[in-house]
Formats: sequence, structure tokens, C-alpha cells
Amino acid sequence: MTIFDFLDEHHIKHHNSKLIEQAFIHSSYVNEHKGSYHDNERLEFMGDAVLQIYSALRLYQIKPELKEGLMSTRRANLVCEKGLAKIVREFELNKFLKLGQGEEKSGGRDRDSIISDMFEAFIGAVYLDTNIKNVYKLLDILMLKHIKETDESIFDYKTKLQEYVQADSRKSIDYELIYEKGPSNKPEFKVAVKIDNLIYGYGIGTTKKQAQKNAAKNALEKLAGNDEI
Repeated sequence: MTIFDFLDEHHIKHHNSKLIEQAFIHSSYVNEHKGSYHDNERLEFMGDAVLQIYSALRLYQIKPELKEGLMSTRRANLVCEKGLAKIVREFELNKFLKLGQGEEKSGGRDRDSIISDMFEAFIGAVYLDTNIKNVYKLLDILMLKHIKETDESIFDYKTKLQEYVQADSRKSIDYELIYEKGPSNKPEFKVAVKIDNLIYGYGIGTTKKQAQKNAAKNALEKLAGNDEI
């Protein structure tokens, strides 16, 4: 099966075979075939832009309507490296990837960073080859079921909150245990996340780590449209 068989099977239009094939060519493959191929990095840039607007549109269309903060975190889940790699594996798109021998031997065909970049390049190629309507049809096949059921386990809210706050290095983030209750086999923890000693969110979980993650998520959703931080 080729990538063109995959597209035909799902009734996705395509015209420029070289452009579609380029989406699956990693730079390591190009380095081993000097002058014969072009890598997928420019297509990756285009695909990233298409994915941002597609995911924003589909999240905006969800009923009942989602708040801006929740849409932001869900979109981040969908188009982050691990999120896209998950979709690639689900549809086995990485079997079409062309890698250099060294990259192949080191496990590049299943590396999140490589296959997520490949996915973005694939979307960019289909868009450039046809039109936005056609690429949205493809993305609905690949991603629509994940729009409402975003896997939050792939998203590191504590890291994301840290990155959000790092714009002002003077601010500090601390997690404070509010309470711990319940039996040892089924405990419950409640944590508050503080930024410069002000509480920005709360989280509950069966472990301290889970409670901290949920507190960070709560804070991120509140801060998404806030220009004060």
C-alpha cells in the first residue's frame, strides 16, 4: 500500500505525486541521496499553520460552546508533538516515511518528533496540492474523533504553566497541599497552585502529582485570556 492508495481509499483528491511524496522524506534520507530529493521541512511549516486553524475551527464549532481557555488547552493537546504522533501511529502513516539508514536504525520511524513533523508536512502537501476543503476532509477523517475526546494524559500542564509564566522570570510557581483524606487504598489530595503567593487554581487527584497537574490545568484555563501574566 502506498500513500496514494491511502488517499484514494478515503476519497481524498491529489494531483502532484512528487509534492505528496516529499512530505514523507526526512532530512536524513536527503543527506544520503544528495541532489535527488528535497526534505519535508518547508511543508511542515505550512502544515502547522493549517492544523492550527483547523483545530481552532472544529473546537469553536463544538456544542455546547467551550470557553476560550478550554479551547486553548484542547488545541494544544491536539496539535502537540505527542498528539500528532498518536494519530500517525493510529493510521500507520509512518510506514510511508523515508529515513536515512542511521536514523532508521536508531528508531526514528517511531520517534514522536520525526513522525509528528511528517504529519504536519503531509497536511501541508495536501493543502498546497489541492485546497482547504479537501484537506479539511482529510483532517476530519484523521482527527475529528479526537476533537471532543482529547487525551489530556499527553499534555503536561505543569510544564505548560511554567512556560506561560516564564515570560516574567520574577514570578514563581508553588504547589501547596490543601488536604489529604480518605483511606490509604483510595486517598484524595487537593492542591492549590500559587503564582507569587496568589492562588490561581485548584486541583484534586488520587495522587499529589495528579492533583498538581489538575491545579496547573485549572490555572491555565483561567489565564488563557489574561494579559496580566
